[in-house]
Amino acid sequence: MLQNYPNPFNAHTSIPFHLTEAARVELRLVDLLGQMVEILVEDDFAAGHQTLHWDAKSASGQPAASGVYFYRLRVGDQTITRRLLLLR
Repeated sequence: MLQNYPNPFNAHTSIPFHLTEAARVELRLVDLLGQMVEILVEDDFAAGHQTLHWDAKSASGQPAASGVYFYRLRVGDQTITRRLLLLR
């Protein structure tokens, strides 16, 4: 998984990743306390380059506050976490 871009960001950010084979993908956004902010995807993806987008909104559709967040990509039994910074 690559780092999101832009980072820091204001309204939208893109999260690229590459799958060597088809797999079930789960991508969640959490705050500094580890509380879930949004589940971007829980779905099957084909092998290859993929990009997901976050519109800086919570699961309820409310704008997320400025600050540090983490995104966690889970593919099979592997989990990768990266940091992102939202500036409003």
